[in-house]
Amino acid sequence: MYNSKLILALMLLSSCIIFGQNNFTLTSSTLSGQATITEEFNGFGCVGENMSPALSWKNAPEGTKSFAITMYDPDAPTGSGWWHWVVFDIPSDVFQLVQNAGNPEALLAPPEAIQALTNYGTEGYGGPCPPSGHGIHKYIITVYALKTETLRLDKTVNPAIAGYYLWSNTLAKASLIAYYEKN
Repeated sequence: MYNSKLILALMLLSSCIIFGQNNFTLTSSTLSGQATITEEFNGFGCVGENMSPALSWKNAPEGTKSFAITMYDPDAPTGSGWWHWVVFDIPSDVFQLVQNAGNPEALLAPPEAIQALTNYGTEGYGGPCPPSGHGIHKYIITVYALKTETLRLDKTVNPAIAGYYLWSNTLAKASLIAYYEKN
């Protein structure tokens, strides 16, 4: 007769091996739980360096044809949050963006990638810049594995429309959260 505890342990171990290995994951070598002056926007009363973090992702699902990345602040006092970064049409063989790739003038992002408008009204990355005294804001950076090579949008698309196309083409997504407060 088999030991039921041993069988249960083996079943749990095998499910961890089967399901845990292919977890779509986003990481950053330059950003941890707190954003810094490096990521902070330069404008709107903020004086940061406005450098997008280095990002890397792994274990995209089968059928991924491109990637997209967004950065969103749900705590912005706008009633609809604030989009800080919308980049899409990242080729499926790219699994990282280097620090400051969100600066279109630096030419560090893949040439096929489109960096669309943020709520600042500019293209590319626009870092955290919460109102002084408004408390800690949460910044959600998400990578999307998409089932299409291109969203067929251009850099003038607003974040809501880009989000609609992302939502309808997403196979999987992974996120990081960083927090920032401006004194």
